[in-house]
Amino acid sequence: MTRKCFIIEMGMGIDQHGQEPTVAAARAVRNAIANNALLGIWEVAGLDNPNQMIIEVKVAVPYPEQVRKEEVLSALPFGHKTLLLENGGMVVQGRAIPGLNDKNDEMLIAVAAVTVYVDN
Repeated sequence: MTRKCFIIEMGMGIDQHGQEPTVAAARAVRNAIANNALLGIWEVAGLDNPNQMIIEVKVAVPYPEQVRKEEVLSALPFGHKTLLLENGGMVVQGRAIPGLNDKNDEMLIAVAAVTVYVDN
């Protein structure tokens, strides 16, 4: 079988309060897939089941070593999923609000690329 790229979706996610890179990363993945209907998976690629998709997720986020990978991948409803994390994204100075459990003034911004492959 030959693996073919079907689509690449990009997104951004922010955690303004709480300083959780997992939250920013998961939001970036959800943003990437939010406005897509992959009808071609059925009609063009000929898949019988959405879990036949091969999905590779790449996220650049501050503090990638703190990301809980399974939580990020749970943003994807189907497919054989893998996640590659790298240091990146952005840290922006915000405002700590004690009632929101902020640890500091940082806002974390993550960017994601979600690539869907099919085997033909």
